[in-house]
Amino acid sequence: MQRSTSANLFARARELMPGGVSSPVRAFGSVGGHPIYYKQAQGSSFEDEDGNVYVDFCMSWGPLILGHAFPAVVEAVREAAGRGLSYGACCRAEVELAERILAAFPDKQRLRFVSSGTEAVMTAIRLARGVTGRPAILKFAGGYHGHSDSLLVKAGSGLATFGTSSSLGVPQEIASQTVVCPFDDLEQLEQVFAQHGPRLAAAIVEPLPANNGLLEQSPAWLQRLRELCSASGALLIFDEVISGFRSRFGGYGDGLGIPCDLVTLGKVIGGGMPVGALAGSAAIMKQLAPEGGVYQAGTLSGNPVSLAAGLATLGQLADGAAYAGLEELGAHFDAQLHAVGGKQLQWRRCGSIIWLYLDQGPVPRRADAIDAAAIERFAPLHATLLEQGIYLPPSGYEVFFLSTAHSPAQVESLALAVAGASGG
Repeated sequence: MQRSTSANLFARARELMPGGVSSPVRAFGSVGGHPIYYKQAQGSSFEDEDGNVYVDFCMSWGPLILGHAFPAVVEAVREAAGRGLSYGACCRAEVELAERILAAFPDKQRLRFVSSGTEAVMTAIRLARGVTGRPAILKFAGGYHGHSDSLLVKAGSGLATFGTSSSLGVPQEIASQTVVCPFDDLEQLEQVFAQHGPRLAAAIVEPLPANNGLLEQSPAWLQRLRELCSASGALLIFDEVISGFRSRFGGYGDGLGIPCDLVTLGKVIGGGMPVGALAGSAAIMKQLAPEGGVYQAGTLSGNPVSLAAGLATLGQLADGAAYAGLEELGAHFDAQLHAVGGKQLQWRRCGSIIWLYLDQGPVPRRADAIDAAAIERFAPLHATLLEQGIYLPPSGYEVFFLSTAHSPAQVESLALAVAGASGG
């Protein structure tokens, strides 16, 4: 494929923006080459600025569960935009979308809208500290919860230790209030709470970790985390920015029967528009301003156009048929790849979320078990698939997504292309 226009746009962008991008992974640093510049998208495909057409399995990193430009969502956005792009005031859509989301989380009674998943998590952390009066946070190595200071933290010199900053600009005084523990390790989990439990305001975890591989955890591990939080007085925060409304109508954690104290949401609840939210019990959420002393505010929070997209998207998902169809598509992908896959081609699928792992042996469930060689093998595969008109996220650590707009034939083509490019 000829992609000179994208190359020229990237060259211009590098003179204007750090790295030429608005978010780091878009720079193709892990796979080589230059970014592909989208021009327009519809359903399961997009056209780039050079006129090439690709089947898209990135789907805006997860929000587009119905595909690009789903007609009912576009019409809802068009109607809302015609009434005003932003109010900075209350609107009906806030009430209606909050009702719809909370109905899917029976143990949550209050919700606060924000503009992004990062903002939702940042607010949840502050709220947990305000409610408990404690300073420390527990996160898990390889879990990503946005770019707020408290969570850009990596493990210290030993397991179950207070962390160190993983980014310049984060003071060690802030990083040192975050404890880092590995996934999938009950012994270390017990040690964390034995050592730090009385200081922990909250533990935050994706119940389905999907930002650094797809590190699916056992229900027993998550249940023990729940028990330890309850025993120590720490809140349990489920970061469901990716997983919320992805595999079921509601939370992934609720589907496992494991309750949390706060849940953060984004992506699907906005249907492709910028939306975030956090939800919890009335007792916890009333600590947020203006009822309580934990401050949070945002000019564009509850934006009417974004909420209209979310309402239209959840309206399409409410009867569960979309999830059944996505599971069928995923099973078709599994079957095709099982039939043709090679020794160095492993994958994990949870509903409509898939992670390729180009190595032998079990697919890892913790970040330190991911072989760097497996990630390096992804770069040539990504380039090969681009030439075949298949777009995957540009990093071997990233998951990709199926949507209701994808066809069985497209999923089969993806499986065959992956197998061929990986030597299967």
